[in-house]
Amino acid sequence: MRPGIWQLLIVILIIVVIFGGKKIPELARSLGKAKGEFKKGLAEGEKAESEASEAPEAK
Repeated sequence: MRPGIWQLLIVILIIVVIFGGKKIPELARSLGKAKGEFKKGLAEGEKAESEASEAPEAK
């Protein structure tokens, strides 16, 4: 079930009231940076995992 336009507007209004208009761009930047770091960490983890699986096993 997708939220309607009124539900989205109410959520946006609540966010503006809680954080204030000046804090929202700063909050969005922080979320963007966190998302980028998370993706970078996932990529590094996948790379390390693939390198470990390709390495010959020492017995």
